[in-house]
Amino acid sequence: MALTRDFKDTVKRRAKSDPDFSKALLHEAIDLLLDGDSATAKLILRDLINATVGFERLAEEIHKPSKSLHRMLSVSGNPTMDNLSAILATIKKALHVRIDTTVTAL
Repeated sequence: MALTRDFKDTVKRRAKSDPDFSKALLHEAIDLLLDGDSATAKLILRDLINATVGFERLAEEIHKPSKSLHRMLSVSGNPTMDNLSAILATIKKALHVRIDTTVTAL
């Protein structure tokens, strides 16, 4: 029987070893949020947090319980704009990136 890796473990390993992959995950999560697919965006953010900042550190940074953050970023979670903004700011800081928003016509 062939050995397989759990998908989340694969994402976590790749995000830890490849900064461009982590940045691409953040970019995808933001695009999904802006396109109205918050459920998928939250799951991507959750994987990204697990691979980079970690929920315990994130909880310390934004002064929210770790369990609350896990719930916020679940499929049925409903983070406030303030919480989502704080989460994105913390990830941005951890990845050493600037989020550039450019609006273009379709």
